[in-house]
Amino acid sequence: MERNNAIDFIKFFAILSVVVIHVFPRDSQIGLFILDNLSRFAVPFFFTASGYLFGQKMIHKRDSFDYFKRYIIKILKLYLCWLFFYMLYDVLILYKDAADVPKEFAQYINHFSFLDLIYYGTGTSGYQLWFLTALIWSVIILFGFFKLKKARLLLPISLIFNLLGLFGQSYSVFYDLPLSSRDALFIGLFYTTLGFFFADDKFFKKSGTITAKTNLSLIFIFFTIQVVEGYLLEKILSGSHGEYFITTIFLTAFLFLFALNNKTLGKDLFITKVGGRALGIYIVHVVFIDIFDLIISALRMDHISDNLFLKLFETLLIITISYISYDLLQYFKRRFLSELVKIS
Repeated sequence: MERNNAIDFIKFFAILSVVVIHVFPRDSQIGLFILDNLSRFAVPFFFTASGYLFGQKMIHKRDSFDYFKRYIIKILKLYLCWLFFYMLYDVLILYKDAADVPKEFAQYINHFSFLDLIYYGTGTSGYQLWFLTALIWSVIILFGFFKLKKARLLLPISLIFNLLGLFGQSYSVFYDLPLSSRDALFIGLFYTTLGFFFADDKFFKKSGTITAKTNLSLIFIFFTIQVVEGYLLEKILSGSHGEYFITTIFLTAFLFLFALNNKTLGKDLFITKVGGRALGIYIVHVVFIDIFDLIISALRMDHISDNLFLKLFETLLIITISYISYDLLQYFKRRFLSELVKIS
């Protein structure tokens, strides 16, 4: 199957946006608020890309269950490995700072709930791992509907849940949903299902008649509206800070459609290669942000921690270190597995 370079190209800007969200203070200046709102397409785009690649395999493979099983096991192993990593990291920090280590260690272990670990992906400093659990559950639900030949029914159902989830986010000023809406049901399922339908030739042909110029114009318009929507809800109506909006649906759809209609975009560019490692960067970048902040604190430079140039430097540094470190991890993993094969 031919690789779509444009998806990896856009993934680079998506992962850059994720790092920007986690590095920059979002409300201190209007410029930073706009930057934060512009970046909110990132995780929905990752879900859509995952759903698209999963859909390509499902629709064109005879033994779809075998691929589904391998896909879930792969993401689950990734989640469990990095959950253990961030738990270990948290314990090391705890031992470094705690006044009463046994007591605080017991409190740390006891604060985990079963639901946090298996569904929300929360509880450790690796807060970004929620994406992996949301993806696992989204794919499980999607596969169930696919096998029942009811996948088309899932698209409007998941859209309804996505819109309901807004009331636990940016639209809580109208009604405060008493549930966490950063999960599979309210975010991951809709965008994963949307990507799945883009893999369907009939669906794509109907939506793929838009010209590149019109598509780019729509992307620009919806980026602008997303910022305006976020500003109105948070700054004018005094609502909660939103992680996604109604506009995000249209923005993500047109961004992905553009990628599908321009498959060679970004071919042979280094940033496209980096975009191909977006998931790895996403998983590891949080620990490097934390280490950077610890170094700044140790050097007693907290007074410049919100300096614009320092934040720009930190963003580029985190992206670079995360890319290199994950690449090295994959290299040593391949070497280790090849040595195991030789031994056996």
